Amino acid sequence: MTKEMTDKQTEKKAKKTFNDLGLSKKVLEGINKKGFEEPTDIQAMTIPVMLRDDTNIIAQAQTGTGKTAAFGLPLIEMIDPEAKSVQALILVPTRELAIQVSEEIHSLRGDINIKTMPIYGGQSIDQQLRRLRKGVHIVVGTPGRVIDHLKRKTLKIGGIDHLILDEADEMLNMGFIEDMEEIMKHTNSDKRTLLFSATMPQKIKDLARKYMDGYELLKAKKETLTTNLTEQIYFEVKVSDKFEALCRIIDIEDEFYGLIFCRTKSDVDNISSHLIDRGYDAEAIHGDISQMQREKTLNRFKKKTINILVATDVAARGIDVNNLTHVINYSLPQDPESYVHRIGRTGRAGREGTAITFITPSEYRRLMFIQRIAKTDIKKAKLPKVKDIINAKKKKIYDELASILEEDKVNAEYYNWAKSLLENNNPTEILATILNYCFEDELNPDAYGEIKEVRSKGRQSDHRGQLDSHGKTRLFVALGKKDKLSPKKLINLITGRIHIRPRKINDIQIMEKFSFVTLPFDKAEKIVDSFKKRGERPIFTHANKK
Repeated sequence: MTKEMTDKQTEKKAKKTFNDLGLSKKVLEGINKKGFEEPTDIQAMTIPVMLRDDTNIIAQAQTGTGKTAAFGLPLIEMIDPEAKSVQALILVPTRELAIQVSEEIHSLRGDINIKTMPIYGGQSIDQQLRRLRKGVHIVVGTPGRVIDHLKRKTLKIGGIDHLILDEADEMLNMGFIEDMEEIMKHTNSDKRTLLFSATMPQKIKDLARKYMDGYELLKAKKETLTTNLTEQIYFEVKVSDKFEALCRIIDIEDEFYGLIFCRTKSDVDNISSHLIDRGYDAEAIHGDISQMQREKTLNRFKKKTINILVATDVAARGIDVNNLTHVINYSLPQDPESYVHRIGRTGRAGREGTAITFITPSEYRRLMFIQRIAKTDIKKAKLPKVKDIINAKKKKIYDELASILEEDKVNAEYYNWAKSLLENNNPTEILATILNYCFEDELNPDAYGEIKEVRSKGRQSDHRGQLDSHGKTRLFVALGKKDKLSPKKLINLITGRIHIRPRKINDIQIMEKFSFVTLPFDKAEKIVDSFKKRGERPIFTHANKK
């Protein structure tokens, strides 16, 4: 028998607090430490039913509505900390989500001694084996790695109390249906099964009918697909101008902190490397990057050590960052659901956010389809002009200098230096010279390429070679430590070939057999050409061609 409860039934009642849901004092203390004030709809519905522990559950709620706490808090209540066996298995579609769910439950447990462990491909299986032997109460795993452990007989789930399928529709979309069924065959029949899904396709219903002996359906009210806190705009540009448009958007903002979505792994690598070459604090994540590197990158992004993360949709799944200023669709998403999922990352926690989409003229109809299905308003906008960006940068510099003057932070030595400089020089000329020295690169309008107006008719060609015709570029140097190369020797080698100020030579990286260096694009072209003209061995080549 199947019962269904929607949040319409709860709307008649006063808004519930966590104290009303049947949670213990210890768990409530953990919630208070996390700073949660009131439960979301899916939490208010799921927690009491799960605590009864007398039925299976299918919970339908959108991503970002607090599903992890909805099942995590009751689990913490029902786990026996003294037992060493696995008592709950949580299946998730991606590595990132496995880590996120595990960390979230760990942070919610407070002082209760419950051990939670994520297991996923890409992480050392020996490390996982050692931790499993020591005893784990809750395992959060991706289907493939869970099956690996089942085959090795290193994970026993024949006596678990709870099986939770999180983001079940995503696991179906990623082709995990057979893996999910295989895992469910290894579990005991008297366990409780909880299935969480944003949508309810027929395959989910078939799975429930086959493996769940009756269930209660909890259905949270579907929120508006997009949030009012997210401003949505689009720019119509040629493919070859997308990167230049991206740089303008980043530079016009006072504090840019955003996710940039690309369709393919190669696009992610291409865009992130060009951003780094131009001096931005950017990194990339996609399926081919090692798990260790992914974890480091995500940690740096959350701590704002980097402020730009370039990602594919799958790699970005599970990233929980609440204070993004921007989500940029460098490539138009495949469908309205993907669009909503991407832009929903802005405008969280009461903060305003901006979602920007780049389209070519041929993609206009698809964007309008997304707008219609998502029932939202995506407004066309004009890209910022170069002079506006330069003025915005000047204002930021002026405000920062004014702030320093107000707080009287300047070291006395600089006052003495300033006095000596002013003794025999015109004050305006001295200040102009210092500003030019400090901000020449940052305020140089030539660092931005021209963006031509697109025509609504005709196909646009993809001139990827023009991607970074201005700004900076990364060069590969066919010399390294074995050649006794040092940063100083590399600078001397470059300045001996072309006219360039040493301070414009950046990001030198000397490896054993080769090196890397970043130069202004025009200077990089000159040094590469200097070897070609003399018929010499090409010591310098563009890094993205290696």
